[in-house]
Amino acid sequence: MLILEICVYFMNHLIRSYLKFLLYSKNQHGIHSPFVFDLVTKCFYDKTKYPEYEVLKEYRKSLLANENLIEVTDFGAGSRVFKSNQRKISAIAKNAGISPKRAELLFRIVHYFQPENSLEIGTSLGLATIALSLGNKNSKVITLEGCPQTMAIAKNQCQLQNLNNIEFVNTKFEDYLKNLQPAPETSGRNPQLIYFDGNHSKNATLEYFELLLPTITNDSVWIFDDIHWSKDMEEAWVLIKNHPKVTVTIDTFQWGMVFFRSEQEKEHFTIRA
Repeated sequence: MLILEICVYFMNHLIRSYLKFLLYSKNQHGIHSPFVFDLVTKCFYDKTKYPEYEVLKEYRKSLLANENLIEVTDFGAGSRVFKSNQRKISAIAKNAGISPKRAELLFRIVHYFQPENSLEIGTSLGLATIALSLGNKNSKVITLEGCPQTMAIAKNQCQLQNLNNIEFVNTKFEDYLKNLQPAPETSGRNPQLIYFDGNHSKNATLEYFELLLPTITNDSVWIFDDIHWSKDMEEAWVLIKNHPKVTVTIDTFQWGMVFFRSEQEKEHFTIRA
């Protein structure tokens, strides 16, 4: 009964948050920032049928067909779907992985910005990892995962796709980030794009944000997943938006995108993507 009540609470929260998002969100019309306007029109709303979409589709299809059970190690905020850590690979791909639409958008974002180095916090089965890799095959992608079994699945799948620009690191996120040594801004070795999808809790999200701040450059692109997942995550998102080093944010409901462009005045956008 308690689990049902918790699920109903979170569902009601998401519905209220989404209705509020629809009320305040806009498309490209009314966006006066050239940087954001170009991002929305040339990336978010890009209708090109990229051949990489078929790779993303086949990758997902192979996971959905995999009925093997694995033991999931979860250091994050837990799952609203699974009651046990014994989970089918197909069920994880269906319920916990990035959606097909979002995987394509993530590919387009990487393709648009062409980061030399990307960091993913939370590999899971690699559905987002492959999008990061395909978006710029000349880049280096480092992906962090606390669960060795899900990482092994992702690593194997990416090797089958001959994606050789990915480094898989099995670690607790905070352990890796605390030991991360920021490089000089001009070196190009800091991650230009970071995808946060590993621990959907307020405290962890803010901790990762603060630990990674020394790596920012003027061209950094940070993407936070599930910013409306809970009241705590929404509170974390507000704190991130208001941070003095943050200049531009975009709320797409599923994601919060953060930029640190010193030439722009602080401005927040709510965009249907």
